[in-house]
Order: sequence, then structure tokens, then C-alpha cells
Amino acid sequence: MFVEFNYNDLWNDILLELKKSLSDISFNTWFSDVKILNIYNSNIIIGCNNSLISETINLRYLDSLTSIIFNLTKQHYTVKCILKDSFKSEYSKDLNKTITLSAHDNVLNTALSSNLNSKYTFETFVVGNSNRFAHAASLAVAESPSKAYNPLFIYGGVGLGKTHLMHAIGHLINENNSNLKVVYVTSEKFINELISAIKDDKNIEFRDKYRTVDVLLIDDVQFIAGKERTQEEFFHTFNSLHESNKQIILSSDRPPKEIKTLEERLRSRFEWGLIADIQPPDYETRIAILRKKADVDKLNVPNEVLIYIATKIKSNIRELEGALLRVVAYTNLTNSNISLELAKEALKDLINIKNSKIITIEYIQETISNYFDLTIDIIKSQRRTQNIAFPRQIAMYLCRKLTDSSLPKIGEKFGGRDHTTVIHAYEKILNKIESDPEFNNLIIELSNKITNNK
Repeated sequence: MFVEFNYNDLWNDILLELKKSLSDISFNTWFSDVKILNIYNSNIIIGCNNSLISETINLRYLDSLTSIIFNLTKQHYTVKCILKDSFKSEYSKDLNKTITLSAHDNVLNTALSSNLNSKYTFETFVVGNSNRFAHAASLAVAESPSKAYNPLFIYGGVGLGKTHLMHAIGHLINENNSNLKVVYVTSEKFINELISAIKDDKNIEFRDKYRTVDVLLIDDVQFIAGKERTQEEFFHTFNSLHESNKQIILSSDRPPKEIKTLEERLRSRFEWGLIADIQPPDYETRIAILRKKADVDKLNVPNEVLIYIATKIKSNIRELEGALLRVVAYTNLTNSNISLELAKEALKDLINIKNSKIITIEYIQETISNYFDLTIDIIKSQRRTQNIAFPRQIAMYLCRKLTDSSLPKIGEKFGGRDHTTVIHAYEKILNKIESDPEFNNLIIELSNKITNNK
């Protein structure tokens, strides 16, 4: 069945409903500049000029939009907000034109079905000394899949651009070879899909999905380490693709040789092709990244503000861009112009945190081990006696409370344990805190010891 809508009429009706549930400030801040860009199949693509707005809408408002659209159309649609500039002109429609909801756009649909983020392209990637080799290797693979380096293994710390390069490779391959099937997936999703396939007896469907692709991109592959069934499945998937001359691209937070509990047969295969690392950006690259971000979002940011952010935020790109977006949001919400003084005010809490020494999992392990007169190796061991397991659970609890580390990362640092073990430890300690005042005082004492003496 074909249902016809006028873009403007539909969007105006959506906004009228949305406004009923939002404050004027929220509505004007996030939706005043948003328009429908395209409708095809069961997808509605909306666009804006600012990445902060698109990220906020995708994070906070998609459920509301989906519900409103269903109430208006009596049909289910998937809503996605993107930057208008990333929506290619050949796919743009006349907003006053009546269209049918069955309109299909092959290239955009390819990108969406590949799980690729439209923001992450080679054009938006800033090249510097810290990432030049990884960028060149990624470009070579994207231009000649299966002929350059196979597999390509990219590693580096959090927020340095690994995922950006992975998506950029996928986009360029899609553009140059529309007949190739490209799939990007995080290792977490791969693991969860495998678990579901085993539970629902759909192993064949799972294998068909990943062994019939032309290009497979697996992000954060280090998380499959220690998971016996997942490693077994991925080993055969890797072999099937490699033997069929299909391209494999992997990313990790460390090189293969440093991924503990990774099976040796996988480790050796990860090292078959090219290994490229990404380092934290230097000062010049940080400035270039901020300028690029400002240009993409059409922001007029004084140079002194960019210099201030680049001087204070040194660890990774994600935090750099996050700091800039924080300044922009502060500007919008206070109805002010961007200035150095405003940037300092907007970032004062963030800068204070960055200037203090970061609490690490290793430091917490050391503190807890010393307190309970144990060694770090014993804390991380597989021994489960009460005098060892309980301090270990306390350490896991404090790691979750006092660091930004993910549950899988914490589990990995405690002898390669699963993230569910960390959740169990956290909940057990939390319950004891709530029921035992003396134990609560102990946790406060240990927390203060870690935060004050770091």
C-alpha cells in the first residue's frame, strides 16, 4: 500500500505534538532547525546543521518521535537524525513535493544496512603524525579491498579514531563497489547475536549473515578473548572469509600479542596482514581536529578558544570534540557568544577533572591488595576462597564507581573475567553497603584513600 505525505505537512504535525511534551527552551534548542530529508521504505531521515543537536536527538528523542509518527500515520517507521551536509544532494528531495513512502534509495540504504555512521568518512578524518600510517593503510584497503592488506588490524586507545577509520573504509568501499556486501559490527553485538543464535537454534542463519559478506569490519575485537564459543565461531568465520578472498578489518585497544586469553590460532591470523597503530594526537593535530569540527558544524569559534581546549584536553579526540560541543551547548543555553571567558566557565569542571590524576583500575587493585595484605596477582587469580574473593569484589565495585572503565574492561583486568562477574560483585557489595553500616564506613574509607592519595 502506498501512503502519500507532504514532507512539510507531516513534519509540522510531528512538531505540534512534540511541543506538547517539551519546554520552550528544549524545543527551540533541539528542534527549531530540524527538517525531514527523506522518507523511504520504513525509514524517516531528519536532518540538522549541528552535530550536538543530531547526537542529542538520536540519544534522547527518537522514542518520542517514533511514537508520534505512529499515532499520526498508523505505521511503524525508524527515525534517524543526521547532519544535512552528510545527506548527498542526489538523495535530497524537494521539501514541498509529495512523495510515496515506498521510495527507495540504494546507496543510503546500503550505508544504513551496513551499520555505518554517515559522519565518519575519510573527508571528516583529520590526519596527523599520530595517525598517518593507520589512515594510509585504511585508505589503501578501502580503495582495493582484499588486494592491499588482509586482515587490516588497527589498534589504539579509546577515542583516537579507530571507529572513524573503520566506518570510513566501509563508506568508501560502498561508494566504489556498490555490489559488495559490507558489514560493520562491534564485537559485543557479534557476541550477543551468537548467544541469541545458539539459544534460538539459528546457528545457520548467524553463519550465513557473517560468512557471505565481502567486507567484514569488527570493532573492539579484544572483547572476544576468553570467550571460548565466540572465539571458535569467529575462527571459522575468519577462515571462511579469508579463504574466499574477502576483506577483514579489525580494531582493538591493543596489538594482538597483548590481548590476553586470546587463542593463539586467532592471534596468529590477526597478524597475517598489516597492523597499524594510532597514538594520542599532538598539539597541531588537536587544533586541526577542533577546526574541522567547527567547520563541519558551521561554528564561528575564536582561535583562542580552540587553543585553550587543545592545550587542556590532550588524551583523545572524543574528549576534544566533547569539550567543544560543551562550549557550544553552554553558549546556546545562556544565549551568549563564544569567547575564551565563556569557554573557561563552560569547561571548568571538566578541566579540573582532567588536571587531577586519573584513577586507574591498576591503582585500585594495588590499594585494595595492600589494605587486605594480598598481592595483586592473587586478587586477579581464579582463587575463590572468601579471604580473596571478597576483597576482589570490593575492588571491582570501586573500579565501577571510581573509573570510567566499561564492565568488560574491568572484568578483563581481573584475570579475564566476564562482565557479568563484575555486575554480580557490584550488586553484592552494594547490598552489603545498604545493610551493614560498618561495611559502608569501610567502603568510604577505601574510596577516600584512593581518591585522596592517588
